[in-house]
Amino acid sequence: MSENTLNDIGPDKSLLLVDDDEPFLKRLAKAMEKRGFEVETAGSVVAGSAIATARPPAYAVVDLRLEDGNGLDVVEILQNKREDCRVVVLTGYGAIATAVAAVKIGATDYLSKPADAQDIVNALLTPEGALPPPPENPMSADRVRWEHIQRVYELCDRNVSETARRLNMHRRTLQRILAKRSPR
Repeated sequence: MSENTLNDIGPDKSLLLVDDDEPFLKRLAKAMEKRGFEVETAGSVVAGSAIATARPPAYAVVDLRLEDGNGLDVVEILQNKREDCRVVVLTGYGAIATAVAAVKIGATDYLSKPADAQDIVNALLTPEGALPPPPENPMSADRVRWEHIQRVYELCDRNVSETARRLNMHRRTLQRILAKRSPR
């Protein structure tokens, strides 16, 4: 696997990772280094834009929503500075409209969080026009639902009533779901 990955990357192994979730960013950077990439990280749109302008990489993985703005701004800079840059946009807020916007400005692929490092590598290294292989261990529908509920709950500052209103769900039902462990 890693020998194939090293051969597939090409001569320029530079990779820019832009994400404001620091633990995730560190884990992903370490995983990508193990797969042969030369990783540079940024935790904001400003830092990612600076790196993209100064040293445009061959590959990039950019989070869509960052604390200081939209990751698509970094994608746009990357495409202006280096047209052959292969960009994967990651997001915890998957929506068709944002996926279309990401691809229109030059993203190679669009993946929902939590994305496995191997899924990201597959998306980065898939030849143009081909589809990457499906994930080996996709999340179950129950897990996707639970992740979505947790995300909205966090965005509502852990306010159960507001979360239930936004999810169009009864408050007691939401409380029961939140009390359970996450599905596998």
